Amino acid sequence: MPDIRILTESELRSQIQLDLSVVECVENAFHALATKAVVMPPIMRLDIIDNNGEIDVKTAYIPGIDSLAIKISPGFFDNPEIGLPSGNGLMVLFSTRTGMVEGLLLDNGYLTDVRTAAAGAVAAKYLARADSRSAAILGAGVQSGLQLEALTLVRNIDSARIWARDFEKAEARAADWSRRLGIEITACRDVATAIDAADIIVTSTPSSKPILLAEHIEDGQHVTAMGSDAEHKNEIDPRIFATEVSYFCDRLSQVRLLGELHHAIEQQLVAPTAEFPELGQVISQQRPGRHNCSQKTLCDLTGTGIQDTAIATLAYQRCQARQAGTRITN
Repeated sequence: MPDIRILTESELRSQIQLDLSVVECVENAFHALATKAVVMPPIMRLDIIDNNGEIDVKTAYIPGIDSLAIKISPGFFDNPEIGLPSGNGLMVLFSTRTGMVEGLLLDNGYLTDVRTAAAGAVAAKYLARADSRSAAILGAGVQSGLQLEALTLVRNIDSARIWARDFEKAEARAADWSRRLGIEITACRDVATAIDAADIIVTSTPSSKPILLAEHIEDGQHVTAMGSDAEHKNEIDPRIFATEVSYFCDRLSQVRLLGELHHAIEQQLVAPTAEFPELGQVISQQRPGRHNCSQKTLCDLTGTGIQDTAIATLAYQRCQARQAGTRITN
């Protein structure tokens, strides 16, 4: 029997950081989803309603890749009130040649955090205006900060505003992120002020009621919606689909069930069979992305198993290479 390598969060953090190589890794995964015979089953989710929690299981097989990951990802959203993180989890890496377990990645949700932020960077790279310099972040959790950091990798962001229901938390996050990223960041008491004239807007909350209204969106703005990864979650006003917004998503079959599109379909604002471009199709030039500076764009990201296989494989390979004394970039 082959050895199974157990990798701790500290080991994984030493090899994987939010940088351009990780953005490229996730970008390549989106490209593969649009161009290869990827096998990616629907997300399995177990809701723990009594404790405001859920456990998601995601996976994907990418032809030509020797490994695949199965990720188990809990999200318990009241945990911060008792001093625990809302997310954690692990990934199991299997050989696609033999089916044998290769690695157990005890990342406590770290790899998910990084690949999710990288996906936001990819969305901005292809859909936000090239001259974007300001961002609005709706949400004050760990992922919100990572989303802002990721934006700075692909656009020259020099200022940002942050909104959260807890204004004191938003102020604390603004001060912390400003020191870390070296840009001006201001906390706002309302969403309208936060997004006013922002070039890029990112929503990253577990909200079940829209926080970004259709009338808020201005010409030229790009919105990346990160939070709606379950049927009951809804950050974006469904009426936005009745406006002149160009909609994109990570996986159309998935957002019809889980994403912001799901709510528009439910309210009969969009036909259930309506076709929209996937981000991978834009990357692979099968479908057009942004075509002018005044265009409003919205990218609905619900998180895909192919991103988990991509980041887990990269992390495992880098840890293996470190042990062997070699270097792998992506």
